[in-house]
Amino acid sequence: SISDRKFTGKALMFRNIVEDCSFEATRVVRKSPTLGAKPPDGAIVLFDGRNAAEWKNGRIVDDQLLNVGTTSKRQFKSIQLHLEFRCPFMPTARGMHRGNSGVYVRGIWEIQILDSFAWNQQNRKFERLSGVGKCGGIHEMIAPRVNMSYPPLSWQTYDVDYVAAKFNDQRQKVSPPLMTVRHNGVTIHDKCVLPAVPPGQDPKQSQDGKAGPLFLQDHGNPVRYRNIWVVEK
Repeated sequence: SISDRKFTGKALMFRNIVEDCSFEATRVVRKSPTLGAKPPDGAIVLFDGRNAAEWKNGRIVDDQLLNVGTTSKRQFKSIQLHLEFRCPFMPTARGMHRGNSGVYVRGIWEIQILDSFAWNQQNRKFERLSGVGKCGGIHEMIAPRVNMSYPPLSWQTYDVDYVAAKFNDQRQKVSPPLMTVRHNGVTIHDKCVLPAVPPGQDPKQSQDGKAGPLFLQDHGNPVRYRNIWVVEK
């Protein structure tokens, strides 16, 4: 039976042996510890539900939520980013067609957004790409340490620390770009070293050390965003 947020049951016969196999499970609704985090002093608020003025072609939908397919007007180098997202409920969709979007840091590094709740197998088509097929993966590069996805329609958080590449006076790189990502409060990437050029891009088009925008990918799924702010480092 299911009653008062509890699922209980009892089996009195198991393999012709009489024994009490009672159980009880209480429903737990997890919430990110950074959900609703307030921007600190000096933060740049990119979206608080009131308008989409900070976004190119930004659209407010579904009661003060930001739609996919928009790029920030501002460009950034090293940042601390807080962002909240919600994946839709798409029970008949599978794999990468289920609540797909992505947050691009500096316009090039995609942190995958996907409904991968309770999904423990990657799409076979993408097995060779360790960062593809799971929410929180740095796309086509690094899979998350742990699947921290909440169920669809739950609000989830990304807290990202991105450190741009550093150069000396002779324009020689002295340290690569680094990215730390916390998904729903848990560290899924810790100071990951990023190459000068993302996979699949022309190696001659390195954007190392340059500023770039945030981009919220439109992959045809109604993912929604709210409470987005940035602290420049």
